[in-house]
Amino acid sequence: MAEIKIGGIMRAGAYSPNHIGNDSAIFNMVADQLRKRGMQVNIYSEEQLLAGRVTENVIIDMCREPRSLEVLQQMEDDGALIINSGYGIENCTRERMTRILLGNSITYPESIIVNTDEMVQKRLNDMGISRCWIKRGDFHAKHKEDVTSVRHPEEAQEVVQEYFLRGIKRAVINRHLEGDLVKFYGVVGTPFFYWFYPYDKHVGTEDEMVNGVPRQYKFDQQALHDTCTRAAEALGVVIYGGDAIVAPDGSFSLIDFNDWPSFAPCRVQAAPIIARRIMSLIKQHNSKQTTVKQSRQ
Repeated sequence: MAEIKIGGIMRAGAYSPNHIGNDSAIFNMVADQLRKRGMQVNIYSEEQLLAGRVTENVIIDMCREPRSLEVLQQMEDDGALIINSGYGIENCTRERMTRILLGNSITYPESIIVNTDEMVQKRLNDMGISRCWIKRGDFHAKHKEDVTSVRHPEEAQEVVQEYFLRGIKRAVINRHLEGDLVKFYGVVGTPFFYWFYPYDKHVGTEDEMVNGVPRQYKFDQQALHDTCTRAAEALGVVIYGGDAIVAPDGSFSLIDFNDWPSFAPCRVQAAPIIARRIMSLIKQHNSKQTTVKQSRQ
């Protein structure tokens, strides 16, 4: 496999809010691990991808720009191996993710998908939804305002209208779930699965501050891993991360799922595992291509 060339496409800074350094770190560590195993890895920006400068037949990427995903999808349709798939990355946008997870009976909060120019207050009242989360449905989050916690339907209506004024046409509204916030990272096809409580009383994201100090409710860690694997396979991504809420009774629900996150607290452990998984997928891809060529002869 020493002759194989891999194109590595970094995530555009606009899609790494507060994580530019962490995203670059895990990506470069994986690239280095692949080089140690005899691969040639050439690193590109999303701008270079859009300019047509990426010609490798194997691509590893952290892309999220919609135009980049279109290019990756076309390359995949033409026979290239793309990790994560452009189709899978697109499936991790809020609206698609919500539909896919609920459609596959994967535990996920009660949700509605709305146009941001519609009235949602009565609908939420009728559903008995008070505290909830409003998330832009069209693209991946670029700003902290793209995910908003609200306390009641009246406030939800105001936020949805603000989204409309910002040019965001679609939104997902999730019922707020009480419990411990858990973050996780995984790689499909490997035993690797890392989870932790992210709460920090000095610095925290809005999710962390709303849910508060974790009470460390007991839950089935293997069941969470299995659920995340099912979610990743349904969405079509190999390298993933996300968030879940663990209820007092030990049940849990996924609340977010991301394509190739930063792996910040575990990237030293994760990088070689990701690299090995990429190599195994390359072998599988090459084997399939060989079989197809032979069948045509």
